[in-house]
Amino acid sequence: MPRPKAEERTILLDARAMSRALQRMAVEIVELAHGTDDLVLIGIQRRGVELAERIAKLIEQQEGAPALIPRGALDITLYRDDLGTVGPKPVIGETHIPGDLTDKHAVIVDDVLYTGRTVRAALDELADFSRPKRISLCVLVDRGGRELPIQADIVGKSVKTGPDDRVDVLVEELDGRDQVDVIR
Repeated sequence: MPRPKAEERTILLDARAMSRALQRMAVEIVELAHGTDDLVLIGIQRRGVELAERIAKLIEQQEGAPALIPRGALDITLYRDDLGTVGPKPVIGETHIPGDLTDKHAVIVDDVLYTGRTVRAALDELADFSRPKRISLCVLVDRGGRELPIQADIVGKSVKTGPDDRVDVLVEELDGRDQVDVIR
């Protein structure tokens, strides 16, 4: 019986590179939103929430924002188009929208953009809560391979991957360290 092929793990971003990418993304968000007045950051559960929190803090530091940038969280589990494949008891996380998003520029933050299906689900869920004047997408890693016509407005790092590859984003808050790996 042949032995299973060993996984090849390549570090795409170490902690320092990830920090630099987040700093650059924070600047780009402010430029895209023309300031911070109507800006709202909404992270997609799991790691998008932690990334959105970090980006919001970076923007507040860079801009000397007089008030906190509103942040929210989306759990898209029940909005997935493949919910039947998730299992009989999917784990549902918190969804929190910070007030009425009308006349706001909502920036959805996620860790990895692949097929576009997670983002589609996030857009559907967001539409159930409010209708922002604009929605932008910010992702730490764009790995290509889209199945839907969705693209990020702000990308920390782009990498071409195959359908059998995996991109793992580790964040200090959940995993004890910051790192992005590509597993082939």
